[in-house]
This record gives sequence, C-alpha cells and structure tokens, in this order.
Amino acid sequence: MLEERRTTNTLLLFIVIPLVFYLLKILSFIFIPLFSSMFIALLFLPLMRGLSRRKVPRLLSIVIVIGVIALGVFIGVELVQLSSRQILSNNTGFFGKAEVKIHDLMLYLQDKFGIDYGSEGNILGQFFQKENIGSTFDFIRKFLTNILMITFFTILWLSESINMHKVMNNTILKRKHTSIKAFMKIEKDLITFIKVKFLVSLLTGVFTGLACVFFDVSFPIFWGLFAFLINFVQMVGSFISVILLSIFAFVELDPTSTLFFFILSITGVQIVFGAILEPVFMGKSFSINVITVLIMLMLWGFIWGIPGLIMAIPITVFIKIILEQFKDTKVIASLLSGPERSITPLKK
Repeated sequence: MLEERRTTNTLLLFIVIPLVFYLLKILSFIFIPLFSSMFIALLFLPLMRGLSRRKVPRLLSIVIVIGVIALGVFIGVELVQLSSRQILSNNTGFFGKAEVKIHDLMLYLQDKFGIDYGSEGNILGQFFQKENIGSTFDFIRKFLTNILMITFFTILWLSESINMHKVMNNTILKRKHTSIKAFMKIEKDLITFIKVKFLVSLLTGVFTGLACVFFDVSFPIFWGLFAFLINFVQMVGSFISVILLSIFAFVELDPTSTLFFFILSITGVQIVFGAILEPVFMGKSFSINVITVLIMLMLWGFIWGIPGLIMAIPITVFIKIILEQFKDTKVIASLLSGPERSITPLKK
C-alpha cells in the first residue's frame, strides 16, 4: 500500500511540474513583475528595518524607499537619453564606415564561398523601416506596464500586504521555526547576490566605457550602459557584450594592434570583474555548479525570455534553499550545489 502511494505521488509530481511551468509561461505578465518586485523589496528590507528601529512610520518608510528607487530609475533614464543624444548627434560617420565594411565583407564572402549578395539599397537602412515603428511602440507600452506592476507589487511587499514568511509557512514548509530560518537564509543570500551583481555590473560598465574612450570607440556611454545591463544575465551576458562591442570596434578601428588591444581590454574587464571578483564577493552561498546554471538559464530564458535570464540564478538559489529544508529533497539540493571545500581546523 505504501509503495503504491509513493508511485502515485511520483506520477502526480511528473504531471504537476510541467503544468506549473506551463502556467508560469502563460501567466508571465503577472509572475515576472511579482518575482522582480520580490527581489527589489528584499534588497530594501534592511533599510526598512533600520527606519523602523528609528520609529519612522511604515508609510513614510515606504515613501522613502520608493523615492530611492525612483531616483535610481531617473538616473538610468537620464543615462539612456544621454547615450541616445550621443548616437543621434553622431559625427564620426560610423554608419557610412559600417556600410562600406559590410559591403566589402559580403563581397569577400560572395567571392570565396559563393554566397548571394544583393548590394542594392542601404544595408543598415533595412533595420529602420517604418514597419518596425509599431513594434517599437508596442515594446514601450509593455515595458511601462511592467514598470507600473513592479512598482505596485513592490509596495505590497514592503508594506507586508504580501508576507513572504507567512506564505512559506502556510504553503511549503508548514513549520514556523523552519520557515523563519529558511526565509532569513533566502533574504541574506539574495541580498548578497543583488548587491554584488549590481556592484560588479556597475564596475564592468564603467571600465567598458572608459576602454571605449581610451581607444576612441564611438558611443562610450551607450556601451558602458549596455555592458552594465547585459551583465545581469549570468555567464551569457559577458559573451554578448564582448562579441557585440568587438564587432562594433571592427568597424570603428583599423584591423591593427589597436583593435587587438581593445578587444583584449574589454575581455580583461569581463574576466577580472565577472570571473575573479564576483565569485570572491559571492562566497560559499552561491556554490551552484556550472551545469545547473546553464540548465536554469535555458529553462527560465525559455519561459520568461530576457527577464527569465536575469532572474534565473536568484530563483535557483531560492529553490535550492527550500529543497535543503526537507530530508527527501536534500539530495536534489546537493546536486544543484557546486563542490564544497571543507576546511579542517588544525589541532593544537
């Protein structure tokens, strides 16, 4: 009887898990802002607690936090506008250079590999057709809607209208002490992740922009901002940043040692901050093996697209901590983790 019940539970699990992922994909317009706001609220929880200890009313504390977030968004918008003005007032003739180099490259490929190439019309102009304007406005509309929903959910999290601790206690863990312990670990690890990721991404963006200025590559503000944002996509973001900026520099710079040293510089920035400093700052809390990271990036990228790629690692950490709380799922949690290094104290 016990064996039959275990088999039934296993079969139900195989049915429920795909159904859950299907619902997450279908209802992404709700879950993406909900999860994003949860991580934002977690980041500002220490500030909320500090204000509470100073007897600041909760409503005023929420207003202060929303003001800090609004200031950050304002700075981001200003940087985007500044980079946009820099691109629109471009006097370096970049688009003309790009047209010539792409034309020469396509002719070379046609001559060597027999690839058909129609040289009529402006190549880059094809990306700025009037038919694409509608999709741009649609993207802006969806983006603003998501921002409003994230703001709304963030206020709910901060005001504890949605209490994460109570939700975990009533639905998953069912034990008050365990739920408190798990929530504290989730909060500590995710706050560490968000802070370190923001700092590393900021330094990556700043030094990428400085490399563009030093090697006289156009639009340094844009490329610094791009490197900052794309770095939030674990592992993949670094490759995308280096590859796109290298292609851009190929148009800007002559294929000499200058181009080589520029590519070497931006690659070095990604290695120093992403591969060396970030793991050091993260510590043991994020001992997740590479295979798990890649699988989770593909899974959440498929379900939620770019927001899924950004939130894949925090969600994985959240799942790992929850799995560690149950005896039957500790094995799965250990499979998600990377190899741990045990330090044996020396005997006196």
